[in-house]
Amino acid sequence: MPGTLADVERVISTLTQTILDNEKYFGDLDAVVGDGDFGYSLARGFEIVHEKWDDFDRTDPGVFITKVAMAFSARIGGTSGPIWGTAFLRFGGKLKGSDEFSADDVVAGLRAAVEGIKQRGSAELGDKTLLDALVPAIDTLEAEVAKGSSAAEAVRAFATTAREAAEATKDLEARRGRASYTGERSIGSVDAGAMAVAVLAESLADSWPTD
Repeated sequence: MPGTLADVERVISTLTQTILDNEKYFGDLDAVVGDGDFGYSLARGFEIVHEKWDDFDRTDPGVFITKVAMAFSARIGGTSGPIWGTAFLRFGGKLKGSDEFSADDVVAGLRAAVEGIKQRGSAELGDKTLLDALVPAIDTLEAEVAKGSSAAEAVRAFATTAREAAEATKDLEARRGRASYTGERSIGSVDAGAMAVAVLAESLADSWPTD
């Protein structure tokens, strides 16, 4: 069954509420080796999404995502705004122009988001960033789609991989962002962005319709 605007609205709504609910948790994670503003910054951006929910252009799913991205990225401070904004803009760009989209379109959108993050943040896998949870999770999602798993099964597998990969970032040394200033002291704690990806993915999996 193809995806529609209603599916995108449900996903964005879930992500928004999860970010608002986890403001302190994400901030506490970031405070271990960063400046601690990650949770606050994300929450301030997605407050706008919550407040302006009914005002976004809903011409098609891709347009809706790009308008949401423009709204929250303008409000998020530091490096998170450009990085998360670019990710959503690239994803939305892949879905523009059609009322419906496939699972393959979602994978392509996520791959485009990754490329945007790499360019914006000058980051690669292994630099201890959200990419270290997101990329393995996308690989899992693509494999699930290829073997014909249901959407619910695919999203759950995506979330499981995201959590495992996020936990594994504790063994990495940060090479990007404020955490990189701490050098080897960054080893032993998980990356806040990577863990945020895991938490968001799990929220989607927990709320995903099973039929």
